Amino acid sequence: MIKDILDSVRKANPLVHNITNYVAANDCANITLACGGSPIMSDDPEEVEEITTLCNALVMNLGTLNPRKLEAMIKAGRRANKLKHPVILDPVGIGASSFRQQAVKELLNTVDFQVIKGNISEIKTIGKKKTICKGVDASEIESITEDNIEGAITLATELSKDLGAIIAITGAIDIVADKDLVYIIRNGHQSMRNVTGTGCMLSSIIGVLVGANPHRIFDATVTAFCIMGVCGELAYNKIVEKFQGSGSLKIHLIDSMSNIDYKILEEKI
Repeated sequence: MIKDILDSVRKANPLVHNITNYVAANDCANITLACGGSPIMSDDPEEVEEITTLCNALVMNLGTLNPRKLEAMIKAGRRANKLKHPVILDPVGIGASSFRQQAVKELLNTVDFQVIKGNISEIKTIGKKKTICKGVDASEIESITEDNIEGAITLATELSKDLGAIIAITGAIDIVADKDLVYIIRNGHQSMRNVTGTGCMLSSIIGVLVGANPHRIFDATVTAFCIMGVCGELAYNKIVEKFQGSGSLKIHLIDSMSNIDYKILEEKI
């Protein structure tokens, strides 16, 4: 599965439209390039319909949301749906404000999403479950563990049935689910939490892989989680080896992504 997904990316070099946050936009663009895609980061309502027409996938990230950006997301999302381009939603910090919650409600009512990716607190908020959030991060109390993973799986599969989208939950243990199938991914390293935007970067990687594999969106999403996790492990090994810190971790993460191949993945997954 993974080899086929990555081979398709290398052949297609998909163009991915990211309407993302200004905190992580540069890193999202660079990780898109590193994994074999081409990024475009337009978020002006006046041009997003034209821009997304040119692209293979659309990624929406709520990290630094404002009314203008929400308008752009709705316009781009409708156009992507009309063209049958995959659309990914990353509802960053949805639990932090009523504005974000209302924005996601409006997006879900106007745009069909193929993938919704967030931490457990964000996914619980979308599922209207009681949750505890810490800004844009998941609460440590709610982190997915071996003890509570069954509940997280149930949440993901039920929400997938309700919304008709793949639900992808990030954490120490990752979950990718639709209404019938669930994958558990245990790659990655906790040091990745010390670099802002790694979750946003993952959303962009999903955009690249589903853009190149529009008929295998579930497999592409699982593959995105696997390669991001493995690259995180490789990056951590590098900073330990060189006595470096979190700034270097981000650089090694992007380097690892640009050098990743199937043999490395086969060893690590």
